[in-house]
Amino acid sequence: MSHSSHLLRSFPLFQGLTADEAAQIARLTVPRLLPRRAAVFREGDEVESIYFVANGLIKTSRTDEKGNEQIYSFLKQGDMFPLTGRFDAEVSPVTATTVVETSLLALPLRTFEQLLAGSPDLAFKMMGLMSSKIRELQDKLLNFNQRGVEDRGISFLIYLAEHFGVKRGEEVVVPIPITHQELASTIGFARESVSRLLTSLRKEGIVQVSRKGFVVSNLQALKEKVCVKENCPHCRSLQGVRQG
Repeated sequence: MSHSSHLLRSFPLFQGLTADEAAQIARLTVPRLLPRRAAVFREGDEVESIYFVANGLIKTSRTDEKGNEQIYSFLKQGDMFPLTGRFDAEVSPVTATTVVETSLLALPLRTFEQLLAGSPDLAFKMMGLMSSKIRELQDKLLNFNQRGVEDRGISFLIYLAEHFGVKRGEEVVVPIPITHQELASTIGFARESVSRLLTSLRKEGIVQVSRKGFVVSNLQALKEKVCVKENCPHCRSLQGVRQG
């Protein structure tokens, strides 16, 4: 089995594929290595390929009418983008940019479409996998939008810690060099509000931020700041233990 084929099968989207199915797709992929802050494609470009993150980090964003960047997502190893429900060419609504040096596998849409047309079983499996991923993202977005402003900021830090963090003892290190402005653009804060939130969390000894990323010293304490407000069963049980 080729390296690309083995890598594809390690991605969540492709874990249900057989070795032969993964090998078929791997033969169509084109490896790409991009430096930090390089655009994979820009808002308004025709999407000609789908991409899989082999290593590194991707940021998707768009520019509003005032020229401000609005960040939509961060994509790590194993993630696919752009996430689309169809495989014909379309115009991208976002810009995809590398945050750090990033390795990608590019899969031309037209070629992939031909592969799916010749393999109904593979096409059905791919549609099921993609539908599941879309539903997962929609659920996250709905939950995110229902939160208040401060809770959105804390919830996003928790999301980054759980999906991108590396445990080092009791701490969780998140090696994403995200600025206060980028965090504000992601969660809909003003930059000043983000700075106040991070300053408050730093004084409490929960989160420390640097140019290389940030460190969550106490992930459970960070979770409780939003979970208790939402009457989370896990946090209610914690409160009961402490009160007892």
